[in-house]
Amino acid sequence: MQFEGIYTPIITPFYDDGSINEEGFTQVIEFLVGSGSHGIVVGGTTGEYYAQTLEERVHLLQIANQTINGRATLMAGVGAIRTEDSIELAQTAAQIGVDALLVNSPPYVLPTEVENAAHALAIDRAAQLPIMLYNYPGRTGVGMDEAYLNLVSASKNFCAIKESSGDINRLHLLANNFPQIQLSCGADDQALEFFVWGARSWVCAGGNFAPEAHIALYEACVVNQDFELGEDINNNGSLDYGEDLNGNGVLDYRYERGDDIVSIRITNEAVGNKSGVFAQ
Repeated sequence: MQFEGIYTPIITPFYDDGSINEEGFTQVIEFLVGSGSHGIVVGGTTGEYYAQTLEERVHLLQIANQTINGRATLMAGVGAIRTEDSIELAQTAAQIGVDALLVNSPPYVLPTEVENAAHALAIDRAAQLPIMLYNYPGRTGVGMDEAYLNLVSASKNFCAIKESSGDINRLHLLANNFPQIQLSCGADDQALEFFVWGARSWVCAGGNFAPEAHIALYEACVVNQDFELGEDINNNGSLDYGEDLNGNGVLDYRYERGDDIVSIRITNEAVGNKSGVFAQ
């Protein structure tokens, strides 16, 4: 599977009592698909999967699959402390019909590289779906180092890696030593560098509130190979929070595109007031 485009790790709207706002979740999906996001990740870090039961995570996948209905790629995050829980999520996701899995290291456990690879390979055997690895040692406590990558490379299902370590040396390592694993940007402040080094996808939390801006950077660098324009978009954007005349939260994002200034305004109403997407 080729991962190309903007993949948004969708937020999970909650009510004050901690229950999931399903209507708000559906509205966010429609907003993202309508804005041109190429894929949606359910159960990523931004979606706060760690605050949900397995049943809630499965239900969100079902809602997403029904709502997207083939209009964008659907990826399921299957992160969990227990390998058994990750396997259960992966198998259920396959039954639901997701396109790919996002697999991270089990948090808190601190496995060795061999143990961590065994965790990922067990998920792979159970689901037999394309997998994007998710390297985020700041959250999980361990990285996906060379020994790990060599071990999981035994399966062709490990197609890509979302690199979120923030270590630019990792970008060079992956591009040079593991060309069989597609690069995907997972560090929003390094997107331009990732695209220069050959990444063709970006899993970006910011896509939840400014998908058009992220798509513009992707299209400039990946589709059109215009890195000067990409640099303009990357370096000259500004983001302001505020309220409109009705008291709704708004985000104003502006960036330069050549001689033009592009302005994007997104309101709570655009994705459903109940979701609280832009609450501060």
